[in-house]
Amino acid sequence: MLTLDTRPDLTGPDLSDLSKMDFTNGAIAAVSGGSDSTALLLLLKNHLDRTAPATRLLAVTIDHDLRPGSAAEARAVASFCAERGIAHCTLRWSGPKPSSGLPAAARQARYRLLAEAARSEGIDLILTGHTADDQAETVLMRHARDEGRGLAEMAGRGLAGMAPATLYDWQTWIVRPLLGARRAALREFLRRENVGWAEDPTNADAHFERPRVRAVLGEDDGQRFAEAIGLAKRVATEREELGQRAAMLIRDFAAMLTTGLIRLDPAFAASDDAPAAVYAMRILLAAVGGVSFLPDEARSQALFSRLRAGPLCATLSRTIVDARRAGIFLRREARGLPLAVPAGGEVFWDGRRRITLDDSSGALLIAPLGQAAAAKRDTAENGTPSSLARAARAAEPALWRGAECLGLAGESGVPTTVAVSPVVAPFACFLPSFDLAPAAAVSGLIGAPPVPALPFRGHSAGR
Repeated sequence: MLTLDTRPDLTGPDLSDLSKMDFTNGAIAAVSGGSDSTALLLLLKNHLDRTAPATRLLAVTIDHDLRPGSAAEARAVASFCAERGIAHCTLRWSGPKPSSGLPAAARQARYRLLAEAARSEGIDLILTGHTADDQAETVLMRHARDEGRGLAEMAGRGLAGMAPATLYDWQTWIVRPLLGARRAALREFLRRENVGWAEDPTNADAHFERPRVRAVLGEDDGQRFAEAIGLAKRVATEREELGQRAAMLIRDFAAMLTTGLIRLDPAFAASDDAPAAVYAMRILLAAVGGVSFLPDEARSQALFSRLRAGPLCATLSRTIVDARRAGIFLRREARGLPLAVPAGGEVFWDGRRRITLDDSSGALLIAPLGQAAAAKRDTAENGTPSSLARAARAAEPALWRGAECLGLAGESGVPTTVAVSPVVAPFACFLPSFDLAPAAAVSGLIGAPPVPALPFRGHSAGR
């Protein structure tokens, strides 16, 4: 990886992250026209020209349509790429923009459009130009919100900073190979190459949090930067280790009894590794409940303490926790389930299932199975309490024609063209490489598609 004091140079920098990456299916480079992404594009182009000249490289510029000059900047990137024989396309974030939370919304739109470009080209790898400066800014912003919290909660809230690799939508890897490079070094490299770059005025707009933090770092003598990077590395290591221990507990103590019903062995609550057990429980609660964020740390710790004290029935993150002598059972609560929706194309249902069915008749709907229909499909096995099995299945998606329930995928009477795939809810959209171990453990538990392999050869992107 580029180290903090490395001066990028086309002829001989340490680009070990690039050299270990698998570009078999090509690469998308996100290029805004700013200094960081422009430097990334040039370094990547040179690396591929030397090592894999047949590799498809597509530069993609996202026009967020937030400033009058954004379209002209995108055209300038297109011209820059044309001069160097690099394929390029511009995608525009069209439609109304939110009045609040604009940076987050823009980030979501940017990754969605980049992923769409990657899928349309059959490419599963996106590279971005995030730098060590971006990492320090991110950590300081999150640290300001997380002061006074415990390590496990800090890990869940992002003090590890940006991961070297993040899986988007469970299929496209977003890699940040310049996280070890300083922005000043990249700009010096561009000057030596006589390459200019665009300056986004919002980067200095004090109305937004990141520019304010950037200004503070710019006035610093380097101490805050070093502290932020050191904190990110420390928490990233702790987060990985915590996730690995949580994954081991999930594999050892959790079982899927029937669709939508997970049982934890009673010994789970007696684990000597309470931090890992609480973390594992938070991930499982989010997965069963279909929510994208882990439940609150303090409430989760309180629930775990109650589990150690004896039987209980509680609800957290849309998940019912029913602790009995036979085990700790987790299932989706019946409240707040989705209304009936047409069964056409792909449906992301309740944050827990991806359902694919092309119904040209328009007569079929996807809706919860419900208690009445579930009672006719009592499939409790291995001593599973029938009432729990029925309640869990009642919250599952079923195919309906009017008032007639055709059943769940795989049952007789249900079209064979319907496909239902479980989703690891807290990591369905973004899976940082820090969290690969617990994500893989939950994926195996619920029967979700396996986590795609990291786009690195002989390298752990989480470290």
